[in-house]
Amino acid sequence: MKLKKGKNLARALVLCLVLGVAGMGTTAMAATYDATNGPDPTYQADMSRGADNFYKSDKVNVQKVSYNNQYGMKIVANLITPKDMKADEKYPAIVVGAPMGAVKEQSATLYATKLAEDGFVTLAFDQSFWGESDGTPRQSVDTNVYDEAFSAAVDYLGTRSFVDRERIGALGICGSGSFSISAAKIDPRIKAIATVSMYDMGTANRWGLKHSQTLEQRKAILEQAAQQRYGEFEGGKTEYTSGTAYVIDENSPAVAKEFFDYYRTPRGYSANTTTQPTLTSNVKFMNYYPFNDIETISPRPMLFIAGDQAHSREFSEEAYKLAAEPKELYIVPNAGHVDLYDRTDVIPFDKLDAFFEKSLSK
Repeated sequence: MKLKKGKNLARALVLCLVLGVAGMGTTAMAATYDATNGPDPTYQADMSRGADNFYKSDKVNVQKVSYNNQYGMKIVANLITPKDMKADEKYPAIVVGAPMGAVKEQSATLYATKLAEDGFVTLAFDQSFWGESDGTPRQSVDTNVYDEAFSAAVDYLGTRSFVDRERIGALGICGSGSFSISAAKIDPRIKAIATVSMYDMGTANRWGLKHSQTLEQRKAILEQAAQQRYGEFEGGKTEYTSGTAYVIDENSPAVAKEFFDYYRTPRGYSANTTTQPTLTSNVKFMNYYPFNDIETISPRPMLFIAGDQAHSREFSEEAYKLAAEPKELYIVPNAGHVDLYDRTDVIPFDKLDAFFEKSLSK
């Protein structure tokens, strides 16, 4: 991605927006390998503490399914069911949303598989505009459509003969945490909500991590995106922003290294995503307020899970503060943000299982 002359500052700010840091410069933009051909072959991923993103289980059945959202856009998902299901029973179900910019094979299907082992019907889906789901331009941000994806998943699950439509919950990982909350505010069919390593995608884009971004910097990003719209309207090249760096070095920010270790290596690599949304659509997040009226979800229960070392911990803590009872904030010791994507020795699956078992009981 080449910077246009005179726009370096605004562009660099956009690239670092979600990370909440400045000055990544060309480190985040240079590419020494083609990400479409596989993960970086020169980088040794950290596979410690049970990292197992592509976990498979002989206790469940996995079926690829598709269905339409309310706008007629096809959504593709993995439907995961326990192998010991009884034909005459209806089961509780959980919708599982992947991290922002990721696909269903990254973290979401792992969680869905583990929960299905515990007796839940689960659905891990590709967000609209990403992966195998419909939506153009690809990698676009549309917060209403992102929220709708959770309700569309409930539509699908609630019309399966083996699902109890009165016992459907949602689990959102990273950015999907905020999408699941936003959806639940207006969809009472979602009976319980859990989030893991949640990002408030609105606050993260308006202010950066720990409010490290100034209003002037925000306005520079908005101006850059606005000018870019002219170019794309006239047939110019689509530009992309933020997401995961293609190259890191010893001077890269810790957050950039954390995401790279997952998305750009065999640990979590998928050819179906670059994690990078379009520049002109990503600014829509600045007008997104998923925590507004979060208290109205009550009395449906909410569980917020975050690592004690996670750079995103502030978002789970803020959501917990604003939510009404019943609610719980569960802090995982010795865990960062991305650790909870795939490190099976660290992820509190027992906690999630207990939460949904209680919340979705008959």
